[in-house]
Amino acid sequence: MDMPNYLAPGHFIDSGSPEVVRFAQAATANVTGEREKGVALYYAVREGITYDPYIDIGDAVNFRASSVLATGRGFCIGKAALLAASARAIGIQARVGHADVRNHLTSPRLYEKMKTDLFVWHAYADLCLAGLWVKATPAFNLSLCERAGIKPLEFDGRSDSLMHPFDRAGRRHMEYLTDRGTYHDVPFEAIQAAFHAAYPTLMRGRGLAGDFYAEAVAESEPSVKSTA
Repeated sequence: MDMPNYLAPGHFIDSGSPEVVRFAQAATANVTGEREKGVALYYAVREGITYDPYIDIGDAVNFRASSVLATGRGFCIGKAALLAASARAIGIQARVGHADVRNHLTSPRLYEKMKTDLFVWHAYADLCLAGLWVKATPAFNLSLCERAGIKPLEFDGRSDSLMHPFDRAGRRHMEYLTDRGTYHDVPFEAIQAAFHAAYPTLMRGRGLAGDFYAEAVAESEPSVKSTA
């Protein structure tokens, strides 16, 4: 079988978008070296795009890199797609990876709609830097981490950057359960099928409305639903 071309644009990882190209070039304008550019892109996406799970998770536009960039908001899949697209835009091989995770500190409102603390098809970007594939998870920006009492994820371009198993208070946070592999483009149809099976109530409402940041601080308080 032919190996995927991890530099070629995809429908969701639309690295040929002029806006994505400009974003990637601006983020790496003062950086030299492939690894250093990958790190610069990671922080540009982590901090430049607000993490927001209160979106319509049935709408394909929220999974596409250029759309996430345009709105300045996205959840883990959209932000991972943007990081991968930005990397490809400046000649770094990139793909997206997915895993099922358990969030032991799921917010009460999200848990009420999802009926579970299992997050299927959680996403990260997988970048090829200096000949090594490394995982990078740009989901939670620093301001969210500070409000919710969770550790921010750093990335050095050498080691995998994956969700922390514990928060700052020592409570269990993210637990990786099932590796769903890596993909040239976001596997939207498979993700939608899994979402409908796992979250029928949430999908009927096409996601949640509201201000996620206004509620995020509750995740650091004792009232938070925790399975620790």
